[in-house]
Amino acid sequence: MLTPTIPTLADGTRIDDLVNLATREVQMRTLSDPEIYELEMERIFGRIWVFLGHESEVPNSGDFVVRDMGSDSVLVTRDKSGEVHVMLNMCTHRGMRISTLDAGNTQIHTCIYHGWAFRPNGEFLGAPVEKEQMYGKIRTKQELGLKRARVTLYGGLIFATWNIDGPSFEEFLGDAKWYYDMLFQRTDRGLEVLGPPQRFTVRANWKAAGEQSAADGYHTLTLHRWLGEVGNYSKKGDGEGGGGDLSPEMYGSEVSSPHGHALRCIDLARKIRRLTGKDPSQLSIEEKLAALPPAGMTPEMVPQLKKHLSDGQLQALTWMPPQVGGIFPNVLFGFVYIPQADGSVVGSITLHAYVPRGPDKLEFVNWILTEKDAPAELRDKMRKQTTQLFGTSGMVEQDDSDTWPHMTLGAKGAQGKKMTLKYQAVYETGKPEGWPGPGIINEGFTKDDTQWHWWLYWRQLMLGEI
Repeated sequence: MLTPTIPTLADGTRIDDLVNLATREVQMRTLSDPEIYELEMERIFGRIWVFLGHESEVPNSGDFVVRDMGSDSVLVTRDKSGEVHVMLNMCTHRGMRISTLDAGNTQIHTCIYHGWAFRPNGEFLGAPVEKEQMYGKIRTKQELGLKRARVTLYGGLIFATWNIDGPSFEEFLGDAKWYYDMLFQRTDRGLEVLGPPQRFTVRANWKAAGEQSAADGYHTLTLHRWLGEVGNYSKKGDGEGGGGDLSPEMYGSEVSSPHGHALRCIDLARKIRRLTGKDPSQLSIEEKLAALPPAGMTPEMVPQLKKHLSDGQLQALTWMPPQVGGIFPNVLFGFVYIPQADGSVVGSITLHAYVPRGPDKLEFVNWILTEKDAPAELRDKMRKQTTQLFGTSGMVEQDDSDTWPHMTLGAKGAQGKKMTLKYQAVYETGKPEGWPGPGIINEGFTKDDTQWHWWLYWRQLMLGEI
């Protein structure tokens, strides 16, 4: 049995022994053990900031969606004042779910079991037959409201935590915020979702997907090799590799975080050279933005960038912008420049959440986003392209979601659970000369550092050190 004072599993294994700091290895049993899973729900999803969706999913008063914070179902609502709330989706009377729907609109959330009613902000309104006071006199109405989480909106993204007095969201992001701002805080009106998220269930532990989201670029060379053979990167002679060689896309800078966040900042020089026929080093920031606007933007939208980003962020955005990465513990984002058959480039913006459903099950949730100011033609191209590549039927996700179950099954074996995940490809470079941003930066071919930092933060949380 796990105890609150001794982080030790039932078989005597210490939690701190699951991650070998000296050899940079993690025991495979972390991907299957039910005890470990239950502890994660308390010490990770019960304490840190968790991504739940985008505010454009609840645009109007009374709108709500049902999401999950670890193993807990929550209501994400918007009240009459426009404020977004996150509350435990559990009636304070007998524990029935307040909503069994995925989404809807109501000013009164009524439990179907005994009819207890709550406002969109979680306040308890009352129960049927008010004169009989079926909620009793022991607790006040104020005490009977729904359990509320602490909420923050960042670039329209909704995050919440049960740790009411814990670190702020900015503290949680740390230095990584400088890079996330280049994606989520770059325009006047920001991003919005293109419809409700796509969902499917994968028979795998959430960490098999979560640790990959920490900027694992290496797997692309083999698992997604088809991109260079028959996909959008297959054209030979364009400087992108071709013939199955995706290695040029593996070079750039990677940002690691003590809080497990990660970003792969991929060099745009090849694309800009192909589009302009000129040496990118000889072009100004303005010229590079005109030739290749950020993923999901048009040249007409580019002037907005100067209003929201610093000179250093603009430099990075036209040199090695963050394109793929993660927000600890279970979010992957993609702001990807996809080459087209006609030689042009179309951006793709997607967010994945790998929602835990048990030690060997996760729900894959995929949001497709676009800039609110993007023209209809671009929005349609982005929707189709992102669905084909990164959606629930997307070819990239068919690859990824095939590996995670095999890892989880292997971690259940009598011998397999004793094996280790290895993160021993270590950067020895440091940041590129002239790099303008903060954080732990390394340049070159993608390595394991970002994923290793993911596991180090996981270990800290599991040990109760944070």
